[in-house]
Amino acid sequence: MPDILLLILDAAVSAGVGAVIVYFVIKNTTKKTEEDAQQRAAEILKNAEITAENIKKDRILEAKEKYLRLKSEFEEDSNKKKQIILQNEQKIKQREQQLNQMTEQNKRRENELEALKKNLEQQTEVAVKRRDEAEKMHRSQVEQLERIANLTAEQAKQQLVEALQADAQSQASAYIKNTIDEAKLTATKEAKKIVIETIQRTASEHAIENTVSVFNIESDDVKGKIIGREGRNIRALEAATGCEIIVDDTPEAIVISGFDPVRREIARLSLHRLVQDGRIHPARIEEVVSKTKKNIDDEIVEIGERTVIDLGVHGLHPELVKMIGRMRFRSSYGQNLLQHSREVARLCATMAAELGLNAKLAKRAGLLHDIGKVWPEESELPHAILGMELAKKYKENPEVCNAIGAHHDEIEMTSMMSPIIQVCDAISGSRPGARREMMESYIQRLKDLEALATNFPGVDKCYAIQAGRELRVIVNSDTVNDDTAGKLSFDISQKIEKEMQYPGQIKVTVIREMRSVAYAK
Repeated sequence: MPDILLLILDAAVSAGVGAVIVYFVIKNTTKKTEEDAQQRAAEILKNAEITAENIKKDRILEAKEKYLRLKSEFEEDSNKKKQIILQNEQKIKQREQQLNQMTEQNKRRENELEALKKNLEQQTEVAVKRRDEAEKMHRSQVEQLERIANLTAEQAKQQLVEALQADAQSQASAYIKNTIDEAKLTATKEAKKIVIETIQRTASEHAIENTVSVFNIESDDVKGKIIGREGRNIRALEAATGCEIIVDDTPEAIVISGFDPVRREIARLSLHRLVQDGRIHPARIEEVVSKTKKNIDDEIVEIGERTVIDLGVHGLHPELVKMIGRMRFRSSYGQNLLQHSREVARLCATMAAELGLNAKLAKRAGLLHDIGKVWPEESELPHAILGMELAKKYKENPEVCNAIGAHHDEIEMTSMMSPIIQVCDAISGSRPGARREMMESYIQRLKDLEALATNFPGVDKCYAIQAGRELRVIVNSDTVNDDTAGKLSFDISQKIEKEMQYPGQIKVTVIREMRSVAYAK
């Protein structure tokens, strides 16, 4: 038991000594750590003080710079305002000087006006005195005349006015009637003179072109070569030219049929070359037709250039010149289009010169008025409108464009040139023998003309005579009097203008007759 107690005591003593040692070690370590912390805190405070001082200096510098900038801006703004104030003061001084000058001028003018006023008053007084004297003299003269004529002034004035009025009315009526008759006679004579002289100056030859061309051959043996084996040559020729080649029993002739004169001409020339050469087969046909087409294109350009040179029309676009050349191979109602256009151009130039207008511009418009008919592409526009659009495209004069578009009344006429082109086109197209129509359309037009007039009240019968140039209307004398007959002819003519298409003009004659019948028995 005592041994155990000793062991316990030794252990306790050993433990106490260790605890003391540990205590001192911990105490020394804590003290060192505290000193390090204090040192670090002192350094942080020092660095913070330095940083704060730097920030303070930066803020002071920024404040100084801002102050200087604001000060500079304020001074600059102040200087500007001072300059504006000085300028305004100068302007005010100038205006004051101007006002002073104006005031002085006004004073001078007032003085002048006062002088004029005084002068006018003096002249007025003199005039009033003279007027009073004249009135007194006039009254005395009137009194003397009244005593001599035994009439008062009012009675004499009334008689004089009535006599003068009656005489003036009769003279005025006679003068108006003579003037109207003279104007009608002169206008008719001048119009006829211009038209007749124009037609005389532009007389030219005209030939009617058909839709077929005849190619003459020396021998019927050539027909077999043209047809070829199993018809291959003629098929190749028709395919290349677009025309129908008719080889029949007609001796020494081959018929070329086609609606396009250019294609017919190409086919005719190609046949001529093939027959002369003697080598007729599909490949040779295509080669010859291709060369002929090129030659025809060159010829078209040459015809156009020759036409514009002959007419003295300069400065046309090359495309317009080419289309003028194509007119040579076009026809309208059997009338060659190029000859028609040349004739219209000369008519327009002559008529414009007679009327004192621009003859060159009129000739240009007359030559181009049917240019829409030779446009190679399909178009739904009327040829007049299409021609106007082409003229605008190629920078033609606006008067020329309007004349082209208005020569069939598709658009409104805006210049004096337009009615001249319309009239000359009618002169060229409606003269006897110039054009031909299909029999069916011609007969239908006459029927429509008669039917149009028959629909008017009081009309008994209608007859279209002189190839549709005159319409004779026979009316019922019981329902239509003389005055109404004149109005009826005018109304029928107006309706024809609005509803029908026709060349030239149509004369409307209304016939009203009274018949009394009796029988002798």
